[in-house]
Order: sequence, then C-alpha cells, then structure tokens
Amino acid sequence: MTHVVAVGTRKGLWLLRSEDRRTWTADGPHFAMQEVASVAVDTRGDRPRILAGVMSWHWGPTIAWSDDLGATWHETENRAISFPDDTGTALGRVWQIQPDTADRPGVVWAGCEPTSLWRSDDGGEAFSLVRDLWDHPHRPQWAPGFGGAAVHTIVPDPSSDRVTVAMSTGGVYVSDDGATGWTPRNKGIHVTFLPDPYPEFGQCVHKVAVDAAGPSVMYAQNHHGVYRTDDGGLSWRSIADGLPSDFGFFVLASPRAPGTAWVMPLVADGERFPVGGRMRVHRTRDGGGSWTELGPGLPDDAWTVVLRDAACVDLAEPTGVYLGTRDGCVYASTDEGDTYSLVAEHLPDVLSVRAAEV
Repeated sequence: MTHVVAVGTRKGLWLLRSEDRRTWTADGPHFAMQEVASVAVDTRGDRPRILAGVMSWHWGPTIAWSDDLGATWHETENRAISFPDDTGTALGRVWQIQPDTADRPGVVWAGCEPTSLWRSDDGGEAFSLVRDLWDHPHRPQWAPGFGGAAVHTIVPDPSSDRVTVAMSTGGVYVSDDGATGWTPRNKGIHVTFLPDPYPEFGQCVHKVAVDAAGPSVMYAQNHHGVYRTDDGGLSWRSIADGLPSDFGFFVLASPRAPGTAWVMPLVADGERFPVGGRMRVHRTRDGGGSWTELGPGLPDDAWTVVLRDAACVDLAEPTGVYLGTRDGCVYASTDEGDTYSLVAEHLPDVLSVRAAEV
C-alpha cells in the first residue's frame, strides 16, 4: 500500500509518496506555473484517478486527470467544464473536486467560480451545470468572499441522493436529489457583517466536514464561528467555546471516530495569522464540547496560514492529518494530530491537499 498526498499550489502540483507515512518522496511540479486550486484522488475504480483543477493564465481553467499516478495527464478536448451560452459567463476557477460517496460509479462533483455546481458521470472528463442551483432566486445576493464567489464545499450523502454545498458568501444549501429544490440550511449561524445577525442565507462559510457518526452530523468553520449540526443542517449551534479564536479556514472530521474534528484558529479579519504567531491545531474528541491544543512539530513565529482546502485527513490507522501552508510547507501527522513532521518545504503557496492510499 502506497500513501499519496497530492499538493496543489499557485505554480503547479506535487505528488508526495510514502510506504510508511514517515519517509516521503516528491514528484513535481506537474502543470508548472499553473495554479492548482483543487485536487482529488478517486480510488473507486480499478485504478486510482487523480483529478486536478488547473488554471493556466494563458489557456484558462479546466480539469485534468491522470490514471497512472501522474506519469501522464489528459484533458477533455473542448474543456471539461464550459458554461452554457445563455448564462453569459465563463469559468473562473475550479475550487473543489469531489468524487461521489454513494454507489454511483463515475459520478464526480465540481464546485466552481462563479458560484456553481457541476456533475460528471464519466469520472470527471465532462461536466454538466446543475442548473437549478445556478438559477436559484437567491443568486443575485450571493456576494463574493475574499477568495471570490464560489461553491467550495461539496458533501454528497453516501446513503442517498442528497447533496450539501457551501459557498462564500451564501451559506449552506441542500438538495434531496442533488439537482433541484436547493434549500438554505443556515439556522443558528451568526453573521457579523450583515444587518440581520441570523439571516436565512448570506453566511460566509469557509468549510464543512462530515462527522464519522453519519451525514446528519457536520461541522462548519465560518467567517467568525465554529458550528455543529446534528440534523443535517436544519439547525446549527456554536462549539467555539474553548478556542482562542472562532475565525479560521478549514475544519476536518475523523473518518472513523465520531466526535473527533480539527480546526486551526486564526486572528480574525485583517490579520489572519495564527494566534500569537504560533501555528497550532485544536482537536475535539467530544463533538466540540472541549478542545485540546496540539503543536509538537509545528512552528512558532509562524505568520502563515492553512487555507480551507489545504488540509485533509487520510483513511489509514491511526488517522493521518496533513496541512499545507501559504509559505510552501507541508506537515504530516500519523497520530491523529498529536505530533507533526515537515514532509515538504519551499513549495509555492499551497492551495489544496488530498491524501489517499493506492
């Protein structure tokens, strides 16, 4: 079994490989001088497929794939994602690539800028626009966040057709069939930058993660606020007590231990640095009832951050936690975040990190 960590950066993609999660080799850059804001490793088929959301400043954005762990790459001739003519817009970036988690072979989802959701039925080679979300009456009020207007989180339900998405800014929306009837699910999420502190929609959600207990239990890291839902988003409650800050970019959830999640608190808004300049992860084992600071192996005097898709967990035992920073470092933990080691450095700005066993 080989462990692979795909690291997307401002200037290309690196593939890290290890047999023991301790010693790593790096292969890259793939797509040199092209931005890779999203990456996924789809292990459902006979052989793993790596998908990368690539942005060329000359040719524009698209999705490329490799079925041989990066030895060769392929692109759809007329682009994997292209807006219908009547929308009057063009693709800006692919911010999220998510293989489906239900028993739907070949289904891959993509979240893009401008704010849109796309579905592929052929493993990510061609996508169609989820039109009902694009035509949603709330769309005119989905304002761009600091990172642009995009669907950046896609959570397919492994046991049904339900799909949950999160966007900045707009909030959390759910469709029972993954196509129609998109309903905002933001009750209880506080907003500091709108006149109504608890609007139906308009929240700046940074990331959503699903608890190992099942798809009805999720965590959300917001622009101010860390939340938990136990009813699939019908209501959210704050679990930020015990954290040094409620601002951050990513939230991760354990794939096997219910109640276990990780966040990285940051000084809010204008600064967006680790609190006290100390890069630290906080973990909960009780669903947000309490938090423990974890730091061995992570730097002090650190003025960098980990963006919302530059962190992930793996499916190994114990669970591995991976963090990619804006100053080009990748840290790996093989003990559920207790300790970390530096496995790559001097890379460009890290935008996306995904781990898999192949």
